Amino acid sequence: MSVSWVTQVGGVELAVGALSGWVIALSVDAPERVRAAGVRAPHRLRQAHLDLIVMGVILIAAGLAAPGLPTVWQVLLVAGAWVNPLLFLPLAWSPDQQKRLPYRAVTLASFTAMSAGTVALAVHLIAAG
Repeated sequence: MSVSWVTQVGGVELAVGALSGWVIALSVDAPERVRAAGVRAPHRLRQAHLDLIVMGVILIAAGLAAPGLPTVWQVLLVAGAWVNPLLFLPLAWSPDQQKRLPYRAVTLASFTAMSAGTVALAVHLIAAG
């Protein structure tokens, strides 16, 4: 069986999200160890964990439902689906990152990529209907 690269990448992202659950368990069972690692906002780790899972499922569904989605939209969708959850990680160690221009620029680019990719996916699916 052949599946699209978007579905494959989504499967990897889902696995990374699931594996990150170990970090969440550690932050609950041994919060002092997480603080010792420099984490100042552990709730950001939980946000990344959940978002990785959600975005992985989105990519799996998108790849299965629309394997013929033009490549540019696939790339934007995958980029946004990976970068958006990972943007929570710097905030776990340094919450003030979101005030800095480089962080804000990457966030804007990632949100734009995800928005464009999901709208293109919807249009593609409607047009195929």
